[in-house]
Amino acid sequence: MADPKGFLKDGRQVADRRPVEERTKDWNEVYPGGPGRALLPIISTQAGRCMDCGIPFCHQGCPLGNLIPEWNDLVWRDDWDAAIERLHATNNFPEFTGRLCPAPCETACVLGINQDPVTIKNVEVAIADRAWESGAVRPQPPEWLTGRTVAVVGSGPAGLAAAQQLTRAGHTVAVYERADKIGGLLRYGIPEFKMEKKVLDRRLDQMRREGTVFRAGVAVGENLTGQQLRERYDAVVLAMGATEPRDLDLPGRDLAGIHQAMEFLPQSNRTALGEEVEGQIHAGGKHVVIIGGGDTGADCLGTSTRHGAASITQLEIMDQPGESRPANQPWPTYPMTFRVSSAHEEAGDRVYSVSTQEFLGDDAGHVRALRLVEVHFVDGEFEEVEGSEREIPADLVLFAMGFTGPEKPGLVEQLGVELDGRGNVARDNGYLSSVEGVFVAGDVGRGQSLIVWAIAEGRAAAAAVDAYLAGSTNLPAPIPPTERPLTA
Repeated sequence: MADPKGFLKDGRQVADRRPVEERTKDWNEVYPGGPGRALLPIISTQAGRCMDCGIPFCHQGCPLGNLIPEWNDLVWRDDWDAAIERLHATNNFPEFTGRLCPAPCETACVLGINQDPVTIKNVEVAIADRAWESGAVRPQPPEWLTGRTVAVVGSGPAGLAAAQQLTRAGHTVAVYERADKIGGLLRYGIPEFKMEKKVLDRRLDQMRREGTVFRAGVAVGENLTGQQLRERYDAVVLAMGATEPRDLDLPGRDLAGIHQAMEFLPQSNRTALGEEVEGQIHAGGKHVVIIGGGDTGADCLGTSTRHGAASITQLEIMDQPGESRPANQPWPTYPMTFRVSSAHEEAGDRVYSVSTQEFLGDDAGHVRALRLVEVHFVDGEFEEVEGSEREIPADLVLFAMGFTGPEKPGLVEQLGVELDGRGNVARDNGYLSSVEGVFVAGDVGRGQSLIVWAIAEGRAAAAAVDAYLAGSTNLPAPIPPTERPLTA
């Protein structure tokens, strides 16, 4: 282990964020110099808190199976090159997960049973960022080509992970993306203050140097049909994500000023990078109401703050979680507890146990307010509290209630793949769909989930494709899609 007494003498510390009054005036990451650099002054003591448990439950908490005790020990010993090697052994993109993952590994940390857990996520991103700065991350092109071709549809974390693994295995891989730039939600769904796009671009540059071909601006299912894709490639990996947003069919839904989060966030990401967006949805000077209390809602909150919103209210239908782990969510499961993101530190009110009844408009047909009612969850159903109705002002309403699955029109229908009971693309334990040669990775088959699950499934699907094309594979294959740990 690292420091035998580390967990006894040192408490948990995380990287300090920039002052609120400073960071809300720009779009840069909230950590000074990035999260990896921000942790460096305390990283040795934090990595040294790892107990190198006989059964490291942090592995169980991480879908990628990250070798956490190993790279904690290497960081404590100041062996950074070995640390990034062990990190990359299970995770293609630790600079992404170290910024964006909610860290189920930390809630599964054995130390967390009766103390604060190890700062695993911060140590991870520090290893990754330092490796990039030192030049330790280099392209790994294959020694020879197999002559087999693979199309990956979707350039989010699942698609990129599958593409990198298959390229390194020697296959010729093309990644298709309907947006004008590669990255999927990593580019247009994640705000700059959570991950600057230069972090994504440097990894894409590595992949290009390895031989992966990127084809942006191609809407597969429109510009290129599913049948044409199957004819051109020996295998296809579907990694388009779950992009059908959940909606609210309520009176007043057709009023102007009501938008899905994924209409709002991509536009702001573009303008934050200096692009011009005609007719941009802008929160400046408006009373903003965000319906949905998850990470996407927090992204809308932080973005609206930087726009200069007059007020921001985030609504959640569930009760406010407690500060500590609930009794029915024991260690090492991922508990529902009250969490404060960087965006919540900056502005806005969080309102729990409320349900929207109606959107109210003005004479011009624009939303002006929401009518809410308080609710309680009783015997599996929400019950309204009589006499609790009220109105709150709203010039801009953003839906951040998650996604219901992949889009069906277009590619999914053209390929004729079977769907599961939840409307996702069905696949077997080898990530193979009902159509020969068509594999499924990430949210398109799993439903809306975590970035670590997307990367894990991309890696596993790549191993399945490699075995399909070559008869066997040396690529690592994480957990099959039907075997989900307690933290799923």
